[in-house]
Amino acid sequence: MFYAQERVVGVIENDADSKPISNVHVINLNSVVGTISNKEGVFEIDANVNDTLFFSYLGFKSIKIRVTNDLIRFKNTKIKLTELAYALEEIIVTPYKLTGYLEIDAKNVPISNSYRYSIPGLPTKGYEAGSRNPGAISKVFGAIFNPVDFLYNLFGKKPKQLKKLQLMKDDFRIRELLNTKFDRETLVELLQIQKFDLDEILRNCSYSESFIVGANDLQILEAISQCYEEFKLLNRK
Repeated sequence: MFYAQERVVGVIENDADSKPISNVHVINLNSVVGTISNKEGVFEIDANVNDTLFFSYLGFKSIKIRVTNDLIRFKNTKIKLTELAYALEEIIVTPYKLTGYLEIDAKNVPISNSYRYSIPGLPTKGYEAGSRNPGAISKVFGAIFNPVDFLYNLFGKKPKQLKKLQLMKDDFRIRELLNTKFDRETLVELLQIQKFDLDEILRNCSYSESFIVGANDLQILEAISQCYEEFKLLNRK
C-alpha cells in the first residue's frame, strides 16, 4: 500500500549552548533523500512514520532519529547535536630532499604503483591493482569466469541496500556531504553494511590499499557503484 510522505520540519541546535547550527546534512535513510539546515538551523525533509533521519555535521557526533507522528505534527522540534572532542596526535612531515636539479629530483620523488586495467566489453574505466597485490589483475579475470564466487557473498547479502547506490549518486545533497567525508560513516548507515564490508568489496574489485585508505566517501561510493554494476552484468551472463 502506498502512503503519501509527510513533511518533517525541525530546528537543529548545539546541545552546549542551544544556538542553531546551519549547513547540517539531514538524510532520510529509507528514501535516500537529503537536505541541509538553513542559517536558523531549520530543516525540512519528506518522510514517513518509522523512517530514520540521519544528522551529520563536521565536528559534531552524528545521530539517527526515528520519525514519529509527533515529529511530523510539531513543526519546531529541536534536534540537539553534541560536539566532538578531538585529540590531535603529533604529525611529523618528512619533506623530499630536493636538490634543484630536475633530473636528480625526479628520481627521488615516490611514484605511485597503482595501475588500472580495463576489459573490453565491460562498462568500466578499469580495475585498479596496487602494490599490495601485483597479481591483482588475475582477480579480475577470476571475476569474469567465477562471478558468483567473486562477489556474490558481498553483494548478495544486501541487495536492497545496494540498490540505493543510484539514489545516493542522484541526490546532490548526499554527494555534497560524501565529498567532504572520509570516515565511511554515512555510507555505512545508508547501505547498512559494515565498514569492513566496504573495504572488502573494494579489495575484491581490485582497488589498491592506497585508494581504499585515501579516497573520500564520494569516491568510495562511485567505486562501489561501478563494481556493483559490473557484478550484475557478469552475473546475468
